Amino acid sequence: MTPTLSLIFSIFFGLAGGIAVGGGVIALYIVLDMIPRLAQITRSYDKVHWYEGAMVSGSFLGTIADFWNWNIHGPWIGTGVVGLFNGIFVGMLAAALTEVLNVLPILAKRLHMQKYLLGLLMAMVFGKVAGSLFEWFVYRR
Repeated sequence: MTPTLSLIFSIFFGLAGGIAVGGGVIALYIVLDMIPRLAQITRSYDKVHWYEGAMVSGSFLGTIADFWNWNIHGPWIGTGVVGLFNGIFVGMLAAALTEVLNVLPILAKRLHMQKYLLGLLMAMVFGKVAGSLFEWFVYRR
């Protein structure tokens, strides 16, 4: 296979894979009603287009930064702020998925743990935090 043909195939399959994954992520956001729910909770219905633009822009810039191995050097507090925002986003996504699927009430009912639901939720939260801290401070060294 010639280098030109190999490049064309790589570009085609790269774009096709990106479109498939991007379409799946957008479908997940639509099914979870993330953006309208965010607007409802914050009472900012007039800013829905800003939320959508921020999600698309963040995905695009994140992809570009990953492809070109961008490194941003700054104070340690900046890393904490970026980590906090990433954690908030992942937490909101997990909460939206849990809310849509009613996972926790069904799990608590099946395990006969209705009165321990708060403890179950807190165990999940602290487990996620402990796992994240383990990865950041122990595993990545």
